[in-house]
Amino acid sequence: MLGSTHGTLTTDFRARVEACGETPRAAVHSSAAPSAEDAVALDVSGRPLHSDVPDLDRFFRPESVAVVGASDAEGRPNTGITRQLIAWAERVGARLHPVHPTRTTVFGLPCHASVADLPEQVDLAVLLVADPVPVIEELAETKVRFAVAFASGFAETGDAGAAAQDRLAAAVRRSGLRLLGPNTNLNAFEEFRQDLDGPAIALITQSGHQGRPVYTLQELGIRLSHWAPTGNEADLETSDFISYFAEQPEVGAIACYVEGLKDGRSFLLAADRAARAGVPVVAVKVGRTETGARMAASHTGKLTGADTVVDAAMRQFGVIRVDGLDELQDTAALLARARRPQADGVVVYSISGGTGAHFSDLATEAGLTLPTLAPAKQDELHQWIPEYLNVANPVDNGGHPVGDWRGRKIIDAILADPAVGVLICPITGPFPPMSDRLAQDLVDAAEATDKLVCVIWGSPVGTEDAYRTTLLGSSRVATFRTFGNCITAVRAYLGHHRFTAAYRSPFDEAPRTPSPSFRKAQALMRPGQQLSEHAAKQLLRAYGIRVPREQLVTSAAAAVRAAGLVGYPVVMKASGPQLAHKTELGLVKVALTSASQIRDAYRELTDIARYEDVPLDGILVCQMIERGVEMVVGVTQDDLFGPTVTVGLGGVLVEVLHDAAVRVPPFGEDQARAMLTELRGHALLEGVRGAPPADVDALVEVILRIQRMALELGDDLSELDINPLMVLPRGQGAVALDALAICR
Repeated sequence: MLGSTHGTLTTDFRARVEACGETPRAAVHSSAAPSAEDAVALDVSGRPLHSDVPDLDRFFRPESVAVVGASDAEGRPNTGITRQLIAWAERVGARLHPVHPTRTTVFGLPCHASVADLPEQVDLAVLLVADPVPVIEELAETKVRFAVAFASGFAETGDAGAAAQDRLAAAVRRSGLRLLGPNTNLNAFEEFRQDLDGPAIALITQSGHQGRPVYTLQELGIRLSHWAPTGNEADLETSDFISYFAEQPEVGAIACYVEGLKDGRSFLLAADRAARAGVPVVAVKVGRTETGARMAASHTGKLTGADTVVDAAMRQFGVIRVDGLDELQDTAALLARARRPQADGVVVYSISGGTGAHFSDLATEAGLTLPTLAPAKQDELHQWIPEYLNVANPVDNGGHPVGDWRGRKIIDAILADPAVGVLICPITGPFPPMSDRLAQDLVDAAEATDKLVCVIWGSPVGTEDAYRTTLLGSSRVATFRTFGNCITAVRAYLGHHRFTAAYRSPFDEAPRTPSPSFRKAQALMRPGQQLSEHAAKQLLRAYGIRVPREQLVTSAAAAVRAAGLVGYPVVMKASGPQLAHKTELGLVKVALTSASQIRDAYRELTDIARYEDVPLDGILVCQMIERGVEMVVGVTQDDLFGPTVTVGLGGVLVEVLHDAAVRVPPFGEDQARAMLTELRGHALLEGVRGAPPADVDALVEVILRIQRMALELGDDLSELDINPLMVLPRGQGAVALDALAICR
């Protein structure tokens, strides 16, 4: 391996992961609360290690509210908003104070000329004015805690609007209050049903209309507790609400529609807090395509970020990314309400062999585990199901047993199997009265078990009593309308609980003080310059990453002497600060085995460099290493998340196949290993066509050392590329054969 310090890190991390068991949500939540010291703890690059959770209780349930710009004049937009706010204040028990310079009453309530004239200090000010900046400054003097700005015409409109939003954000920072908006709406003040119980969904959207499908889940009996329409996020952002909602006892899941992240680090800290608490976060994040990214930027005025990095960061911290609003509502609803799974096994139960086979194919392809039921369990099921039907999984009952007493017996027997955690019953169309009885049996069985029971009601009508009353009337059965949404939700449900059971916050592992390697590396950095290969490899050496034996020479005679010291065969390469792609220029010579070849290669390399007008700091004479798997490991700077670490197949394959995985530091050994399993070419590391298995432990060690370098050098390291990193056979390590580093 490559040294004791990082070897200890990975061993300790592995021990912690192996030792951890499944922890109840309450225990995770209580143990995760950071201390006062942790709340201001910084990592080695000076960034916070814990999120600052805003106390939003008085935002969502204020005792007093001021409506600045209130109106009751018919036909004016502010009138309708004022009326809705009055109704909302009554529901939450808040005292509402209209504020308008020319009115004495609004809807019969006393109206004051300014916030300073109000009879009490207010918790929340709703600003119905075109320019909120002057009002923000007034609110600061009266120590208002929260404000909402509906006004548009800010960052979503272009450069001038962005400048106006910057002025608004600066005024908010000076004021000490917290602002929602601008360019937000009334969704935070919607009426939520109070007759629903059980865990709730808390909703965060940057576009209010996109939250409507989740809001209407209430009509299906699923509770909503909060809605945060974040708008342009001049101050309060998606991350603030994730952190807050993760600590609310009534919240079972957080559903998000995200157009652009304001700050990547804040988002990761918020996701980390939710993961610590065991609260699932389900998100639609637009911007997967270039067109989507362009639209998102024009609508919110924020960076979308490289989607591969966003996607990796979400998976790294357990955020469940879905593609559509239908998936958002179905997945969030299931995760909010379903109990912790007792097993990962999924059994498909149907009245049709074709339906069961079709669904099983889709579920298996999606990665769900469909265990073959034990022979004893199959014998038990054949008491009620004809012998000629398959009951191994999927279970085909042939139809008739669902119409009598046998139906419930079959369901109970499947759920009693300890390998089964989820029962899914696709009902592709109603066939009363048998489908009515099947639906009721499923509901009754779900009430009697802690295991998850899912039903796909395939009728396009959806008015059937078995669906509207029996299935939707149950808080224990998860009902879907499509195969795809059911599979997406169940996969997310099982994956979320596996993730949180083993979760250990990477921020707890993040280095807080610079290493000796950092001080060595600092001396090698050249601000604003690209380092030569020789200098880049010195940077790697500083962090204990192995490079070939090599010498930098400036004469043919020195090259011959160096080859003798390095050992034949050798590789000779031009080395200079402006050389990024040496092979394309013919500036690499391999498999040199004699002094005459060395002299000829030296002359040819220097001639090409002169012809191409490429300045050199010398010629590298390097040990030749042939046998291994070529990988690439690198660091790039993302606009949202800062330094990111990438690993993939190296050599020319990285450009041809684009087979790479990304993580955002900090991360532990488990994530480094997960990066490798995500690669399509992962089998190459295991050994193919007689090749020995590669030294994966050494590769993981390099990834962790590169991460440490990325954290410590921060923005000073604009880009680092090790390509190829030759991963030798197991037990022999990994060697960085070439490196490129660009300093900022």
